Amino acid sequence: MQIKEVLLAPGNGAFFYDDQAAIRAGATQDGFIYVSEPITPGFTSIRVPASSLSVGLVLSDDTVAWGDMMSVQYSGAGGRDPLFETAQISDLTSRIVAPRLLDVDASRYLDACAQVFEPFEHKRLSLAIEYGVTQALLRAASHLHRKTMAEIICAEFGLQLPTCRVPIYCQSGDAREINVDKMILKAVDVLPHGLINSRQKFGVNGQTFMEFVKWVAGRTREIGRPGYHPVLHFDVYGWIGLEIGLEPERIADFICRVADTVPGFAINIESPADFGSTRVQIENYARIVSILDDRGSNARIVVDERCNTLEDIRLFAEAKAAHLIQIKTPDVGSLVDTARAVLLCKENKVGAYVGGSCTETDLSAQASVHVAVATQADMMLAKPGMGVDEAFSIVGNEQNRLLAILNRRRAQNENVG
Repeated sequence: MQIKEVLLAPGNGAFFYDDQAAIRAGATQDGFIYVSEPITPGFTSIRVPASSLSVGLVLSDDTVAWGDMMSVQYSGAGGRDPLFETAQISDLTSRIVAPRLLDVDASRYLDACAQVFEPFEHKRLSLAIEYGVTQALLRAASHLHRKTMAEIICAEFGLQLPTCRVPIYCQSGDAREINVDKMILKAVDVLPHGLINSRQKFGVNGQTFMEFVKWVAGRTREIGRPGYHPVLHFDVYGWIGLEIGLEPERIADFICRVADTVPGFAINIESPADFGSTRVQIENYARIVSILDDRGSNARIVVDERCNTLEDIRLFAEAKAAHLIQIKTPDVGSLVDTARAVLLCKENKVGAYVGGSCTETDLSAQASVHVAVATQADMMLAKPGMGVDEAFSIVGNEQNRLLAILNRRRAQNENVG
């Protein structure tokens, strides 16, 4: 089951790479651009069109199995890999990864991934390369075994075929009000993200944010169908800590006040503060989680920044330093590690959210669906892009198609039995 050739094709991510440090420092928006000098290394402007690189594995029957490499929107922030450089990634893939791919058995997914991603010059390969190549290898194994990608993951990890859909979470981008309406009309499971990434959006003492939370809950009741009751999930990009300070009890007090404004709703607060390092983040997030649990709050803490790799996720999960961990797929790298991360969260009774970035592609989003469903994550991100319609259809339709196939497979097995 040999790969006989490796193809590379430059492409576009579905949104933009943004310099988070410059935005946090107060860069102003002029239309769709930010007006200021970039701060994060690698950025030539604060907002850069997202690029991607497709890797295609030509199999013995001339089928080509594709995967896509890219970075996340806020590259270089919160301990993440630097901005994606197509030429640099293409060179490394051609010189180092492609020769290794020609030597693997593409029908053996975990073994192939382990062989391809041996360290190079005593260092781990780029996470973007891991992400794209593991997508391609998963599609190759799926083709060779004539099974879905989810079934390959289940077989490799000894999991039962899933029967349940994974709740889908949509993000609004800056078109908050219109996109919230879209999410409510489409009965999205978890909404709206909100992109609370600046002082202007958070407001003095968080007042602007509080008003937005109340508006989302009210709008849900106003135009949602009878019985519709989504989880409200807001990403505040560390602004609670930036605005009111980095004392865990004060942060917990604020989060409780937010939750109290929308009684009856489960509420997720993502990235309430950035404490500057993984170790300190874990200590303080664990304290915030403990305070909220002791108070019986209906708010849950979601970690993103400082929790990037599988090892980071393990540390946060074991310390109970979040109620829900975003497994940000391009930052985790290998899809194998994404699967391991979900299972690790479950083992530690912490929620697993298969996330990612608006900068991804249709291919990476579809592969993520198979891993999320196979491992039965608690929720997953509608991606790519910053609109609602396209991302929700790509992820939702792929999930529904997958579950239809798995139901058929289960029925066939029962008939044979």
